[in-house]
Amino acid sequence: MSKINDTSTKYSNILICLALTLITFAVFYQVCGFAFVNFDDIDYAYENPNIQSGITFNAVKWAFTTGFAANWHPLTWISHMLDWQLFGNNAGGHHLTNLIFHIANTLLLFIVLRQMTSALWQSAFVAALFAFHPLHVESVAWVSERKDVLSTFFWILTMWTYLRYVKQPNAGRYLLTLLTFALGLMSKPMLVTLPFVLLLLDYWPLKRFGRRTVFYLVLEKIPFFILSAASSIITFLVQQNSGTVMPLAAVSLKFRLCNALISYVKYIEKMFWPSRLAVFYPHPGTNVSIAYALISAALLLVATVLVIRSAKNHRYLFTGWFWYIGTILPVSGMSQAGGQAMADRYTYITLTGLFVIIAWGIGELLAKSPHRKIILWPVALIVLSALAICTYLQTRYWKDSITLYERAIKVTENNYIAHFNITQPLFEQGRVQEAIRHDYEALRINPDYVEALNGLGFIYTRLGRIDEAIPLYNKALQLDPSVNTYLNLGVALTNSGKLQEAEKVYEKILAIQPQNASARNDFGVVLCRLGKYDRAIEHFNKALQINPQYTDAKNNLNITLAEMQKSREENTEDAKE
Repeated sequence: MSKINDTSTKYSNILICLALTLITFAVFYQVCGFAFVNFDDIDYAYENPNIQSGITFNAVKWAFTTGFAANWHPLTWISHMLDWQLFGNNAGGHHLTNLIFHIANTLLLFIVLRQMTSALWQSAFVAALFAFHPLHVESVAWVSERKDVLSTFFWILTMWTYLRYVKQPNAGRYLLTLLTFALGLMSKPMLVTLPFVLLLLDYWPLKRFGRRTVFYLVLEKIPFFILSAASSIITFLVQQNSGTVMPLAAVSLKFRLCNALISYVKYIEKMFWPSRLAVFYPHPGTNVSIAYALISAALLLVATVLVIRSAKNHRYLFTGWFWYIGTILPVSGMSQAGGQAMADRYTYITLTGLFVIIAWGIGELLAKSPHRKIILWPVALIVLSALAICTYLQTRYWKDSITLYERAIKVTENNYIAHFNITQPLFEQGRVQEAIRHDYEALRINPDYVEALNGLGFIYTRLGRIDEAIPLYNKALQLDPSVNTYLNLGVALTNSGKLQEAEKVYEKILAIQPQNASARNDFGVVLCRLGKYDRAIEHFNKALQINPQYTDAKNNLNITLAEMQKSREENTEDAKE
């Protein structure tokens, strides 16, 4: 009989894994026909020369030493390099890699929960919720969120290796767990809370509390906490240096706390009713509702008290609830990076704790009911089918940039990021007036939005409306004297024939960034037009030293040499006369 049961369980596991794979693939396969979007994909893929070089020594060295895009996640960069080496600019291949990782994460989650709890159908239900939930679309359908699916792969792998260590403790298995955790941190710093989760797993379902003292279990995790601390420090420094950490003066701690409390409740609300999802939810700033925050705090406090009081008899409640509360803390907005109030991608691993509560809680509530199976199976199939359909529909909004931002503008208010980001693809499609309208709307919502000032100035420059572009660049420089704005202003001044003013702008740029090849090239063009050929040639040569493949600099150098030769010949003729 035991062999029959073992065989039945084995086939059940295989069938569940097969069903999870096929359905997840069917729901998300459409992403393989999607384009890149101009929200971070520029940095992570199609305009990053370090990625496009593929796997090389210099590229890998860059991955481990850069804080580009306000993150230190070398494994994520390397995965993008490998994708570019395999698929080039075919966005479908990059999307497929995300989907493969999502399927792998789903199967790993099922296997790990199954081995930890011996509960087949609860583990399968949690894995299915993870696979099909609409809140997880962003992590799968956005190429730039490779860091999400990749880090989660190592997160669940760490849980698996930790389980093997708990079953048979030895140094090798412990070090393997530490290694998978370190790899996860090198994919995304979101894993800093994983040591805390391992302690929760010790409580349930591993039930190590009692067999081991709390002191021993905490001491066992010290190396993990040290890695978490190091990752947190690196992340904070990188984000601070990049300017993505919002200063306390911009949004005070009080309003950050209020937004964090509201977001905690909103994530739960969207878990049960995943509607009006968007790529970006604008931070309300000082307009956050204090009353809503207090209500949210009360709800969270009541839930926490109830969980603690029930922990002795229902351990899964404690682990599931504090999994959610703890893992979302680093992205709750207390240390604000970026202008979002919340983000769907932050739920990718965090909601797993609530999924556990739902799966084990419903099973426990109906444990004594004679109609348990009659109720559970149809309800579970209806819920999962509804989620799969919603996820399929939500995924379609990610097919290109315009569709993505049109949806965000429709379902959110005052979304200046979406209004600005849609301008570039609209302009590229020749829908110029629509692009200008959206840029002005972004500036109406946020008059000091430097990117929108630059964007509108760029459009006016391309249209030849230089006199309208220059004031926009000057205002942007007053708000943030960045090199990119100076470059845009330099181009506008050059195109308007104000070469002496342009010369001064490029001198400022090169005083800040002497290794900026683009500035060297553009400065050379200005100097050539002013007849300062020797200096122009010097800058073109410097640009080519920085970037030997810089075609524009090569062409401009040849043009300048020809102009200089022509000028000398004309001067010679004038002297003879």
